[in-house]
Amino acid sequence: MIQAGIIGGAGYTAGELIRLLLHHPAAALNFVYSTSNAGNLLSDVHQDLQGDTDKRFTGEINPDVDVLFLCLGHGNSRSFLEKHTFSEKTSIIDLSNDFRLSPDADFGGMHFVYGLPELHKSEIENAQYIANPGCFATAVQLALLPLAQHGLLQQDVHITAVTGATGAGTSLSPTSHFPWRDNNFSYYKPFAHQHLGEIEQSITGLQGSFAKKIRFMPYRGDFPRGIFATAYTAFDGDIGKAEELYEDFYKNAAFTHVSDRQLHLKQVVNTNKCLIHLQKHDDQLLVTSIIDNLTKGASGQAIHNMNLVFGLEETLGLGLKASYF
Repeated sequence: MIQAGIIGGAGYTAGELIRLLLHHPAAALNFVYSTSNAGNLLSDVHQDLQGDTDKRFTGEINPDVDVLFLCLGHGNSRSFLEKHTFSEKTSIIDLSNDFRLSPDADFGGMHFVYGLPELHKSEIENAQYIANPGCFATAVQLALLPLAQHGLLQQDVHITAVTGATGAGTSLSPTSHFPWRDNNFSYYKPFAHQHLGEIEQSITGLQGSFAKKIRFMPYRGDFPRGIFATAYTAFDGDIGKAEELYEDFYKNAAFTHVSDRQLHLKQVVNTNKCLIHLQKHDDQLLVTSIIDNLTKGASGQAIHNMNLVFGLEETLGLGLKASYF
């Protein structure tokens, strides 16, 4: 059994990761480290785990685990690794944005591979350190990568994407407090979201000549989880050509599927799937991409990466049914 440790276990992402690891047939949850919750039952914080485990948070770290998941706030993974040393055999999967961009990928003798399996599967399989992608970045990249691979992003790309309230984390802020969020809708960080760097990095990695703008408008929805993203750009071809490009790009993808029907969010909530739908309007190709921000956009993708790193079937432990009703 793969012995897994989690650093920073109190947030939504960590809660989903704990749930997935507890039920993973080839992994065992060795410890969940949290200084603020040390000694408390995991189920005291993540109440959906009641009856699944009697494990407690700990203030002690086992440096010899096979895989370590970092579920720390952005900017904190780097400082944590500066202070703690792990076994040479320990794989590290970081769920923050600390190592996602190429200039940040090398740290302390470790090289972090960008962990988007649909793009870097072979590199992930041979890596020890993984930078798990961001949630918006995952949905948007999967919407655009097939076009970039064929050099077809020739004009500006316009993107809107709505995320659920869990994307803001467990710490309350004026825009995550229930009375504000409920029955409300708003945008934030227009054209300047932090995930744009990841998106542009992957696009230019496939289409080096891309020099147009990616105009990204992120929105807050009043639902708990999920991301509904739409992207449109000029496309010189009919819908049949577009569908062929996407079907070919994702033909071996374990979790990303092209649908011939219009999509809605409940199709992917609680799963590790990304569903994509294409439409052609005049000279514009409209791409819809939907994911669950906590699974495909975070913890499920981290488990997918763990499976690839350890040579397991990539869907192992991720056969999740959507919360459809």
